[in-house]
Amino acid sequence: MLRRVILLLILPVVLVNCTAAKTTKEKRPNVVLIMVDDMGYSDIGCYGSEIPTPHIDELAFEGLRFSQFYNQARCCPTRASLMTGLFPHQTGIGQMTNSPKGDTYNSWGTEGYIGYLNRNCVTIAEVLKETGYHTYMTGKWHLGYHQQDRWPMQRGFEKFYGSIAGATSYFRPQGKRPVTLMNEHLPAPDSAYYTTDAFTDYALQFIEEQEDDKPYFLYLAYTAPHWPLHAKEEDIEKFVGKYMHGWDEVRANRLAKQKELGLWDDEMTLSARDERVRPWSEVSEEQKVRSDYRMAIYAAQVHCVDYNVGRVIDLLEQRGELDNTLIMFLSDNGGCAEMYDEFGSKPDSMINNANYSGAVSYGIGWANASNTPFRDYKVKTYEGGISTPFIAHWPEKIKTQKGKITPNKNYLIDVMPTILEAAGANYPEVYHGGNTIHPLEGISMLPLLKGEKAQHHKFMFWEHQNNCSARYQNWKGYKRLSDKNWELYDLSTDRAEQHNVAAQNPEVVKQLDAQWQEWANTHKVLPKKLK
Repeated sequence: MLRRVILLLILPVVLVNCTAAKTTKEKRPNVVLIMVDDMGYSDIGCYGSEIPTPHIDELAFEGLRFSQFYNQARCCPTRASLMTGLFPHQTGIGQMTNSPKGDTYNSWGTEGYIGYLNRNCVTIAEVLKETGYHTYMTGKWHLGYHQQDRWPMQRGFEKFYGSIAGATSYFRPQGKRPVTLMNEHLPAPDSAYYTTDAFTDYALQFIEEQEDDKPYFLYLAYTAPHWPLHAKEEDIEKFVGKYMHGWDEVRANRLAKQKELGLWDDEMTLSARDERVRPWSEVSEEQKVRSDYRMAIYAAQVHCVDYNVGRVIDLLEQRGELDNTLIMFLSDNGGCAEMYDEFGSKPDSMINNANYSGAVSYGIGWANASNTPFRDYKVKTYEGGISTPFIAHWPEKIKTQKGKITPNKNYLIDVMPTILEAAGANYPEVYHGGNTIHPLEGISMLPLLKGEKAQHHKFMFWEHQNNCSARYQNWKGYKRLSDKNWELYDLSTDRAEQHNVAAQNPEVVKQLDAQWQEWANTHKVLPKKLK
């Protein structure tokens, strides 16, 4: 009898110790979410580029790459969806956010387009902070500008350094587009400075300042390679002269490399050269030199991002944290052709002007190359506007997937549920003082990352600035909201969207139209203004 009593007394202790051992063994991962700005599908080495990106490539070759991952076509809607696991219209950001121009800038007059995160959504940071994670952010916010209650530290981030607005000067952010530390705008830097480096400096500082061993979530949102064309001279020198062969050859070479990497089979073809761009052979020698220089600066911006990603990896390795850190890397939209000039907007004298933060850009021709092999660009919901490189790296969990490329179709609403499942965090039904929170729209990719059976979206939907798309299996429809007829593409044979087969498949078009309309009617997707 006494022996039985002793066993009963000991058993709970044994169980507690076993649980503690399991908890220690299954330590929750750190999460590092890295987003670049306006970078095209083929602008990094592991997706076909000639630009050296060895550190990002290392993440890809040691992790899992996606060939069919999608964003929301533009800066603000993408960030809204990424941060909340919802469609951007549900968060209030179906259009661009309010900006330094004023609170009513680009408001389309309906609930889905107010221009800042509403209180019926929660951010990844808000949820993870509730479960004991530290939450840090550096870089571009762009989810609400004028009122401080719309800023990162009011939406779950413990520490913040970066840009509340969108584009800034890389060398001297100032005026209405300054950098901000915590909740204070900072004066323009008066010494050597470059945003890509500074965002990384603060990201590493926040991690190193942490005094406990709790897991952390770092959201590192680079503004590069978004315009303006600003790069450090030592980086530019690495690329000047390397683009004199022109955009036609760059596109062909990138497609060939993509096939070698296994992204596409031998049947994949390039989209047609943009009709606003002449063949490189018809460009004057003077213009070739000028265009080569613009692309060299763009390449330098991408290369600098890679160097800084390497700094993050190095710190994680030094701290012994790399194996149990889930790193995700992606771009917010496809390559950017703004301001839609063949050779790039603004005079050459505006390049690397530290006091200018506007659209000094590399032009339609190079944007066309950035999005190899797809058609169109940022803003449009063709493949060139919404396709992004997506890399997941987590050595402890992504073992069977190491170096693989998955054709699984996922998009931004899947990032938050993936992170929450990895962190063991529960998504709330009510938050912000009793506000009802929209249920998560995405699916967790964690089983896919671990090599288990993956879930699939039956339908996928997009709308931005009246550009509408719907995907069902390999069928994808596109139209302007004001148009009556849909275009239809079979992405299994025509990922470059060159052959509209709507007339041959009226039932598919009818089904996609009905499903898109149902989604729009239930997700706050119909603006009052049509442009």
